[in-house]
Amino acid sequence: MSEASSEDLVPPLEPKAAPERDKEEAKKKKKRPKGLANMFSVFTKGRKKKGQPSSAEPERDLESQPESSRPPPTVEELKADLERGRLEAARPLLALERELQAAAATGGESAEELVRRQSKVEALYVLLRDQVLGLLRRPLDVAPERLRQALAVLVEQEREDRRAAAAAEAAAGPRRWLELWRRGVAQAAEERLCAPPAAGVEGRSQAERIFLHMGRTMREDLEAVVERLKPLFPAEVDVVAAYAESYHEHFAAQLAAMAQFELCERDTYMLLVWVQNLYPNDIINSPKLGGELQRVQLGSLLPPRQIRLLEATFLSSEVVSVRELMARALELESQRWARDVAPQRLDGHCHSELAIDIIQIISQGQAKAESITLDLGVQIKHLLLLELAAFLRSYQRAFDEFLERCRQLRNYRANVIANINNCLSLRTSMENWQTPQDIPGHLLSPLSELKSHGFDTLLQRLFGDLKPLFKRFTQTRWAAPAQTLEEILSTVAERLPEFSELHDCFREELAEVVHLHLVKEYIIRLSKRSLVLRTAEQQQQLAEDVLANADVIQRFCTQNGSSATWLHHALPKLAEVIRLQDPSAIKIEVATYATWYPDFSKGHLSAILAIKGNLSSSEVKSIRSILDVSMDVSTGPRQSAKPLFSLIKVG
Repeated sequence: MSEASSEDLVPPLEPKAAPERDKEEAKKKKKRPKGLANMFSVFTKGRKKKGQPSSAEPERDLESQPESSRPPPTVEELKADLERGRLEAARPLLALERELQAAAATGGESAEELVRRQSKVEALYVLLRDQVLGLLRRPLDVAPERLRQALAVLVEQEREDRRAAAAAEAAAGPRRWLELWRRGVAQAAEERLCAPPAAGVEGRSQAERIFLHMGRTMREDLEAVVERLKPLFPAEVDVVAAYAESYHEHFAAQLAAMAQFELCERDTYMLLVWVQNLYPNDIINSPKLGGELQRVQLGSLLPPRQIRLLEATFLSSEVVSVRELMARALELESQRWARDVAPQRLDGHCHSELAIDIIQIISQGQAKAESITLDLGVQIKHLLLLELAAFLRSYQRAFDEFLERCRQLRNYRANVIANINNCLSLRTSMENWQTPQDIPGHLLSPLSELKSHGFDTLLQRLFGDLKPLFKRFTQTRWAAPAQTLEEILSTVAERLPEFSELHDCFREELAEVVHLHLVKEYIIRLSKRSLVLRTAEQQQQLAEDVLANADVIQRFCTQNGSSATWLHHALPKLAEVIRLQDPSAIKIEVATYATWYPDFSKGHLSAILAIKGNLSSSEVKSIRSILDVSMDVSTGPRQSAKPLFSLIKVG
């Protein structure tokens, strides 16, 4: 609440002759502390102000004044009453004016005498006006009964203006006291809102302090009007509308003046927040004012076109700010990688603050727009997601460069794991911003690539160690496959603890990659065409070996976190093709296999059929043709769209 005197609710009158009593009263008031709290004291505590007539004095509404049986007071007596603040003098003054109007109509007095008497009446009306508007100037400092009396005089004079105008009797035109009062209210609003704001909270700009002061002042002053003045003012005066419109007009003028300048990003945001959020919600529709001010229909502080321009400026600058902040965050993180700074450990996982920084930057931009309007939040959401997609592409490029250039650093693998873990936070946040099925590919693709490249880096050494072990399958012509497979799986088991600092979901994905690698390499060895079995018994034995190895691989990978159930049929179904002897049965098995693995080609089939040395070339050709049929005719939903055989080259 701004520091201002309660007297300022209505401005000073034009410098007319004021009663001496008012001058003395004004001197005494200067000694009292100011502020809206004092404005309420008359009503909350029931104290009587010094210099005001006692409630025992015979001051009543004009309508309740009894007609006196004594002669009407003279001009001098009326002047003395008015100087003492006795508002009941208004009724005989009105009677005196009407007497003059009647005399002018009948021509009973000379024109000079009428002018002389009328000038005295007008002087008395000036005194009365000063008394009435003087009381209304500081309505919260006036006792309720006396305020009602002043209002009764004001309303009566307004009615007299209308009556005289209708009868064309007013010699000098209507007095328009109600209009003068409204001008005073407008001046009071300007003085209250233009008062210097209290010492601001550190960190607020001057513009923010000014608008905060104006908003608080307007709300608290209008609450005082609704609670304290409305019950006392006649409905026809509409005191709430008078004050609300005056405060609104000045508030709007201040904002319009500010909007003419080239605003910084912060002030543009502040202006929009006040126009679109704080003013309509916290003032116009506040609990104490909403019912009253909705009736007044004050409207917006700025015209729609200007608001749209400010919103466009805000969106543009906010997007640029978000872009720069994300780029800076990535630059700092890249510098940490290059300096070989070890990532943090959080709950046993390698952790990077980059994902958190990016999420906060995006979320804050979104929240900032939504704090203006929800519609603006929707508009900026699309723009921020585009910026996020561009950032993720930059992130992927920076990570790939790190993978290539920094292999020798001590914390290389830990930083790789930390960046893979980042993908979880980023994806989860994107799913919170919009439903998972609505996340566009240009957002997910960079994360998938980053994770995939990270996995390749982490597994490169392991897969390199496995390569010579898999070669033994063909070098020994499958004589000792069980021992070879056992050594392969033992090597994998020894290396799995290296990946423990990945998040659980990524350890499972990495286990699936290992699972895929084992199955793929096994199939590659089967497809080398170095093994030709010409008897059914030999083929039966190989099929049993393949089935046994497939079971061992599946159990090992499943126990270590792989959920790649789509790989479970890859080796057993091939074993079945090797075991079968009837070409028609082989065709059925191949057709089924192609539905499980759509990338199983004729080349892959030919490599497997080469093992079966007892098939004629025509039988091989006939079996191969089944893949043409399975590609042209849908035999049911394909079970897996993930690549397997497309990763296997056959020559």
